Amino acid sequence: MRKFIITTDNMSDLPEPFINENNIGQMSLSYILDGETYNKDNSLSESEFYDRMRKGSMPITSQINPEAARIELEKYLKEGYDIIHVAFSSALSGSCNSVNIAAKELAEEYPEAKIVVIDSLLASLGQGLLVCKLVEMKKEKKSFEELVKWATDNREHICSYFTVDDLFHLFRGGRVSKATAIIGSIINIKPVLHIDKEGKLISIGKARGRKKSLLTLIDKMDEKMGRYKEDNKTIFISHGDCLQDAQFVQQTIKERYAIESFIVSYVGPVIGAHSGPGTLALFFMGEER
Repeated sequence: MRKFIITTDNMSDLPEPFINENNIGQMSLSYILDGETYNKDNSLSESEFYDRMRKGSMPITSQINPEAARIELEKYLKEGYDIIHVAFSSALSGSCNSVNIAAKELAEEYPEAKIVVIDSLLASLGQGLLVCKLVEMKKEKKSFEELVKWATDNREHICSYFTVDDLFHLFRGGRVSKATAIIGSIINIKPVLHIDKEGKLISIGKARGRKKSLLTLIDKMDEKMGRYKEDNKTIFISHGDCLQDAQFVQQTIKERYAIESFIVSYVGPVIGAHSGPGTLALFFMGEER
C-alpha cells in the first residue's frame, strides 16, 4: 500500500505547530501590502498585518497559480506519496482550479500515483476543521479512499458563521452596498454571515452591537448542531486580531455545552484582507450549513 499525505493551503488558518506536527503539506496564497509581497517565504505577523490595516493600508491578494501548485504537489510525488489536497472554496478563489490543473498534468507524468483535489467549499478554520478530521482518520489507519469519501460526504456538515467589526471591508469586497456600510456603521449594526453549500460567503442577518453579534454566532451553533452535537469534541474559532472576543465566545460555549477542546487561531492575512480587523468566526459540525 502506497503512503499518502494530506495537503492544504494557508486559507485553512491552522496553527503552524499543528501543520508541522502532523506533516501536512501547505501551499500559500500571497498578498501585497504597502508595495511588498508577502508569502510563506516572506511573512508578516498577523498582529502587524492587522495593525497596518487599522492605520489605513489596503492589501491586495492573489491566488495560487497552476505552476506554483505543480511545484508543491510534485515534491511529494517524487517522495512516493499519493496526495489528498483540501482546497480553499472554489467559490471564493481560483486556487482550487489551479491545483486541479496541476494535478491533471502530474497524473499523466506519475500514472502510478493518486492525486485527489477536494474542494472544501469552506474557508479559514472551517477548511481547517475538515483537514483535522482527515488527520484524525489517517491516524486511525483509515485508507486513502475512506478519507476522500468522508470529506466529500461530510463537508456540507461543517458550519461556518462569521461577524465583522467594520462593514467597510465587506463593502470593498462587494459583500455589502456602500449605503449599507455607512448606515450600519452609524447605528452600530454588525452583519452575520455564513458560507453556504456552494462555498459562497453570504449575509444571513444582522445584530445590534458587537456582543450581540458574537452571541448570535453561538445561537446559530445551538440551532444547527442537532445530531452532530457529539461530534463536536473540538470547536474552532478564528479571529481578526480580536483575541478577547474569541475568548469570550470560547468561554460562553464552554459554559453552555461543557465543551473543553478548542482550536483558536488568527484569520490569516489573505482572508483578513477582505474581512478586516475584528472578524470573528465560529466553526463546528452540524445538520446542514
